[in-house]
Amino acid sequence: MTGTAVWPAFAHAQIGTNDGEPAQSAPSDLPRVQPTRQEQAEQGAVSGADNAQGAIVPDVEFEAALPSLSGDIDAPLEPMDAFETEAPPAAGAGVLNAPPAPSETIADAPPIPDPELDTPLQPLAGFDVTPVEVQGVEDTKIAGIDYALTVQGLEAVDLEGEFKDLSALREGDGKAETTAMLTARAKEDEQLAVRLMQSVGYYDGTALTTLEQPGDAGEVQVTLTAEPGALYHIGSIAIDAPPTRPADLIRDALPLKVGDPIDAALVQAAEANVSLTLPQQGYPFAEVGQRDILLDERDHLGAYTLPVATGPRASFGGYTTSGDLAFDAEHVGVLARFERGELYDSRKVDDLRQALVATGLFSSVAVEPAETGETAPDGTEYVNLHVTQNAGPPRTLAGEAGYGTGQGLRVEASWTHRNLFPPEGALILSGVGGTQEQGVSATFRRSNAGRRDRSFQAKVEATRGDFDAYEGYTGTLSARWAYESTPIWQKRFTYAYGGELVATSENPFDFALGKRDRKTFFIAALPAQGQWDESDDLLNPTRGFRVKANVSPEASVQGAARPYARIMIEGTAYYPVSDSLVIAGRARAGSIPGIERNDLAPSRRYYAGGGGSVRGFGYQELGPRAPDGDPIGGRSLNEFAIEARYRFGNFGIVPFVDAGQVYEGVLPKGSDLRFGAGIGGRFYTNFGPLRVDVATPIARKKGESAVSLYISIGQAF
Repeated sequence: MTGTAVWPAFAHAQIGTNDGEPAQSAPSDLPRVQPTRQEQAEQGAVSGADNAQGAIVPDVEFEAALPSLSGDIDAPLEPMDAFETEAPPAAGAGVLNAPPAPSETIADAPPIPDPELDTPLQPLAGFDVTPVEVQGVEDTKIAGIDYALTVQGLEAVDLEGEFKDLSALREGDGKAETTAMLTARAKEDEQLAVRLMQSVGYYDGTALTTLEQPGDAGEVQVTLTAEPGALYHIGSIAIDAPPTRPADLIRDALPLKVGDPIDAALVQAAEANVSLTLPQQGYPFAEVGQRDILLDERDHLGAYTLPVATGPRASFGGYTTSGDLAFDAEHVGVLARFERGELYDSRKVDDLRQALVATGLFSSVAVEPAETGETAPDGTEYVNLHVTQNAGPPRTLAGEAGYGTGQGLRVEASWTHRNLFPPEGALILSGVGGTQEQGVSATFRRSNAGRRDRSFQAKVEATRGDFDAYEGYTGTLSARWAYESTPIWQKRFTYAYGGELVATSENPFDFALGKRDRKTFFIAALPAQGQWDESDDLLNPTRGFRVKANVSPEASVQGAARPYARIMIEGTAYYPVSDSLVIAGRARAGSIPGIERNDLAPSRRYYAGGGGSVRGFGYQELGPRAPDGDPIGGRSLNEFAIEARYRFGNFGIVPFVDAGQVYEGVLPKGSDLRFGAGIGGRFYTNFGPLRVDVATPIARKKGESAVSLYISIGQAF
């Protein structure tokens, strides 16, 4: 095989003269150049006179007049005064057209005074810089050159579209100011066409641009003709790299085979896959070198060689950190999903980097492997992960607002210091204001508490609620451990557990007295929750399902201690009918065994109705009612909902039907269900959809609103 270097062929644009007119001679007022020997010969009189006067010095006489030079090239230079200076010849003697000899040297000439040189310069501020206006003369613009471009030959190799996107002639939009500009664009496009053909394997490709004089349309016709030539293919593949484990790791990661065209995009993609695969298989410092392709122009084949520097095979070691620290290297290890000694995998490093970003504590953060030189028991080298931190502002102000018919307006604002107690110990102060609810709370929350995505939270809260079902003043002290999903890592199984101490003063309806009577309840609870999530998205699921169960053993002290349990099971499912239509459904059932309804604090009973329950009805509106007409809640409930979520762009329309009821008994029934129907609008943002739902009750009863409106963030379920 003969190796040749292939260079792009660049053709020159051909520009013809206008209608074959002969070239014009130069204007007579231009300076003449030196006469030729023929012209001098024709001037016989002058030449003869000069020869007669001996104007030309014979060679023998000229050489004799030259000073003698030493034959030793290493000898020092002779002083200048050693040379004799002859007087210049007389005017006209021996020199053609010699000027007359000066009567005296310049050094002997007296200076000529010039008064202008002694005059001080005028200050710059005194100059008048106003442009001079010439009457009767208007500015004119160069008419320029109009041209039309035709491309031939590139469509055969499917490059015409890419060429037009990058063409300098097309970018000029058919206009050039001068012929030189048009020619330069044509040359640039020739080079572009050759580069494009070579990029897909046509290394013998050539391109020629021709320019034809304007026709009737007054446009210069520019034609670019490309000749792709033969397509080159890969004839052999060689990898220059040290041994790897497994042995074929690099070759298997290089998706090229003999016979493939030498297409730049395919080759670069294959090499990028090698760069991606090696760090995932234990080679964090692998570097793919510059490929070499030796072309054989006889067979149109290329011998492909790829050098790869693998570096040491490595396993995870420890952690180091530097910069403006938000937390130390020990807490970095808490966020990692790998253990010391595991084979290095860049995907796990990327996951760690995402977890660091998700803490919200950094303005910038980087994670890079660093060699240690320490050998692991399996023969690999331990590699530390070095985290470069730049802590960002830890404080956040947040707010949210919502409105629901029956519940009214609700606004919540919070102030958070996310790292007041490092690592990731946050203090959250929040307040709630609304037409039916007011309250303040303080929360201590530690994220990634001893384990990735596990949190601990302690909260103290004081609230006032004024609802149709009851009015209450409540103080709560609670603690909660949770293992949760996050936007960057949605988990299948999550859980939470904790404890609550509640003191509340409420006004349940006392049937013995026939009126509402304020009572004080003390409640201790151990709530727990578990969820299995097979949906495809945490905030806006379009397929899959979720199942969630809540169980809270509690004891109420109001005169005597009464133990009971609050149980709730909920399931949701999402089915994509098409790319733009999703059918979503929800079912929920709850029960409170172990206590009579009238012995239970109103705030611990079940209610239904509202934007997160059965739309079309007011907040807590469904279920049994007291003699005064207000809801009193129950010990069981069931709810159902179905939605058709149709999305177009960032907007959506959601018709829905909800159903549900609250019952006085321990077990929910299938009877007496109430239905609500409506339609909603969605505006999809990067943090979830904004929701506006309008619903009406079916078979509306006296006192129920004809239309209910709900505005909030996120899907209904």
